[in-house]
Parts: sequence; C-alpha cells; structure tokens
Amino acid sequence: MLKTKVRDVIRRKGDAVYSVGPLATVIEAVNVMNEHHVGSVLVTDGGSPVGIFSERDVLVRVVAAHRDPRQTLVRDVMTTRLHTATPDATLLDVMSLMTDRRCRHVPVMEGKRLIGLVSIGDITKATHYNLRQEVRELSNYIGGPYVAGVEIAGFRAGEDL
Repeated sequence: MLKTKVRDVIRRKGDAVYSVGPLATVIEAVNVMNEHHVGSVLVTDGGSPVGIFSERDVLVRVVAAHRDPRQTLVRDVMTTRLHTATPDATLLDVMSLMTDRRCRHVPVMEGKRLIGLVSIGDITKATHYNLRQEVRELSNYIGGPYVAGVEIAGFRAGEDL
C-alpha cells in the first residue's frame, strides 16, 4: 500500500502542473491558483522550476508582511528551496519528505524534466484508495463465499466500500 509509486499517483490524477513566471505578481499567481483550485503554483523560468508559490507564502510573506499583492512579484515571496521526488519514490517516501521538510507540494522530476506535482491531498487520496482496496481484498479473502453478507467493523463482506 505505502509502496505505491508516485508515478501511479500522477497517472490517476493527471500530470497538469500550473505555473507562473518569477515576474508575475502575487495577485496573478493567486488567480491561477483559484482558477484551478490548487494550493500552489510552480514558479518556472525558461521552463525550469526555480521555486514554488503556495497559500502559505501568501499568508506569511504577503498578508502578514502587509505587502500589496498587486505590486509584489512572486520572485520576492516564493519558496526557493524545492524538495522534489522521482516517479519511482513511494507514497511513504513522499510522506516522509513532506513531514521532514514541512512542505505540502512536491514537484516530481525525472532527471531534469518536470513530470508532475503531488500535494499532501494527492498522497492522502491515494492512501485512502489503497486502504479501501486492501480492506476489500482482505474481506473477500477472510469471508470468501461462506460469509457473504456478514458485517464486520461496519463493512459488509462482498460489498463495495
């Protein structure tokens, strides 16, 4: 379950990564985030990631610092230290990275090529999906054809979760 690869998460959710340039204003970046219902945008320069701009950056570096989002450039308030994962990283690897580095969004790089971005929400959704599958498989294994219809811990054997 926790050995699921990041590439599988990206395959399920899609590889769309929303980005802005470093010279975009904060309000432009926030508009992109709102339009796509995401909590961050990757900051790219010439197609290469140079930072990430997240809701946390808006709150800490713009709102709390009393900066004007229409005048402030993303390059001045973005997070420049990117913590990345490879497509072969496991869910557990990415969970550990997010916990240790206190980040909620991780660009996925294959060499120097950006192939996606995963959020803590993506990881949670994938973990939830995997747990449901595991419960279904264990219920079928334990219950087999003889226990169909029996309810165990709120789950009815043979029923979709």
